[in-house]
Amino acid sequence: MHYEKIVSGVFISRPNRFIARVIINGKEKIVHVKNTGRCRELLIPGVKVYLEDFDGRMGSRKLRYSLIAVEKICPDNNGKTLLINMDSQAPNKVVGEWLSTQNYTFIKPEYVFGSSRIDFYMERNDEKFLLEVKGCTLESDGHCFFPDAPTERGIKHIEELISAKEKGINSAILFLVQMEEAKDFAPNDETHRAFGDALRLAKKKGVRILCYNCTVSPDTLIFKDKVKIKL
Repeated sequence: MHYEKIVSGVFISRPNRFIARVIINGKEKIVHVKNTGRCRELLIPGVKVYLEDFDGRMGSRKLRYSLIAVEKICPDNNGKTLLINMDSQAPNKVVGEWLSTQNYTFIKPEYVFGSSRIDFYMERNDEKFLLEVKGCTLESDGHCFFPDAPTERGIKHIEELISAKEKGINSAILFLVQMEEAKDFAPNDETHRAFGDALRLAKKKGVRILCYNCTVSPDTLIFKDKVKIKL
C-alpha cells in the first residue's frame, strides 16, 4: 500500500489514545494517532515520526495529520533505528492487496461469522476460507510479539475461527509484522497468556497460524516474507 503525502516530525507526547503532540516544520501540532494500542516502546519523546498529510483533502477530518510510522531506536543494536509502521488500518489493506494475487475467485472483507466480523472471507472453486488479520508492532531485538495489551476481542476471533474450522471452512489467522527485521513471532504470554493459550488451541484444532513481515518505507508498506512462528 502507498500513502499519498508523507511528512516527518518529532514526537513530544500522547495526551490520549487518539492524539499526539508532534513538532512538524518547527511548529507544534496536534495529530491523529492511527493506532489505539499502547505503543509505549515506540512513542518516546524525541523520536522521529512520519505522518500522512491530508492538506487539500480534509473532507470531514478535524486534524490535518495522522501519525503512521516511527523510527524506533534499538539499544541492543548499537543505537540503530528500525522503521515501524504503526497504522492499525494498514495490515488489512496490505493483506487485501496480497490476497488479490492468490487466485481466489471471490474475496469479501469484513465478513460476519457467528457474533464477529472476520477480516476476510474467500472462495476458490468449492473451497471456503476465513482469514483474520492482526497487525504486530511490538518487538525486542527482532523477536516480535502480539498483543501489546490484553485483547478479549482477539480471543473471540480465535474462537470463531475454531468454530468455522469445525464447520468445514478453511480458517487462518495472519499476523502481519509491520517492520522488515523480524527474526520470529510468538504470542505475548507475559501480557495476555489467555490469548496465547487460545492461539495454541486453535493450531491443535486445525486453524492455520501465519506470520509475514513487510518492506517498510515512510510512504509504503508492502507484504514480504514468512516469519518463523514460535508457539
